Amino acid sequence: MSWEPLLLTLKLALVTTVILLVLAIPLSYWLAYSRARFKPVVETLVSMPLVLPPTVLGFYFLIAFSPRNAFGGFLESQFGLQLIFSFPGLVLASVLYSLPFMVHPIQAGLSSLSPSLREASYLMGNSRFRTLRRILLPNIRPALLTGIVLSFAHTVGEFGVVLMIGGNIPGQTRVASIAIYDEVEALNYGAANVYSAILFTATFMILLLVYLVNGGYLKRFWR
Repeated sequence: MSWEPLLLTLKLALVTTVILLVLAIPLSYWLAYSRARFKPVVETLVSMPLVLPPTVLGFYFLIAFSPRNAFGGFLESQFGLQLIFSFPGLVLASVLYSLPFMVHPIQAGLSSLSPSLREASYLMGNSRFRTLRRILLPNIRPALLTGIVLSFAHTVGEFGVVLMIGGNIPGQTRVASIAIYDEVEALNYGAANVYSAILFTATFMILLLVYLVNGGYLKRFWR
């Protein structure tokens, strides 16, 4: 077996999680407090990756990112960026596919806060951005941690979307889930078992840490 798919998976998960955190905070804030009429439409679009088969999303991503279509052709002609069968394409597809796993926890955390926190901050002359950064986000740290971990773990476990967008190019798009599939097809169960055990153990430890932190068990342990 090779460590390359595992390292590429780690890189993809880290990059995707960072991008999602930057995008999800303002989007979650808007979803939590906006009263726009089209808000249900945005919520539906954000949540669709939860219920749609990955192959459906992967197919439409493949069509949209193809150089033969307007969007993919524009990116390739103007910026020289090819999203099909490339790492940037994997990142973009992963961001869109894992978006609800970051948005939903943060939105729920913001919605659970008392409105008096924002009102008091505004009365003190703080802007919305400062209120979000200094008042709201520090009070939803468990929700932020949950969103970060769920997005990271979900990206690590992606298969259908990354296979259709990235294919199976060693060193570029062959992530761990694809490597497991290849090893099983080749009847190389030993290597498939090693890949699977590493992903299983890493995911279990990450999720366990979230539950320990959010449940306050670590604080009780150190007392």
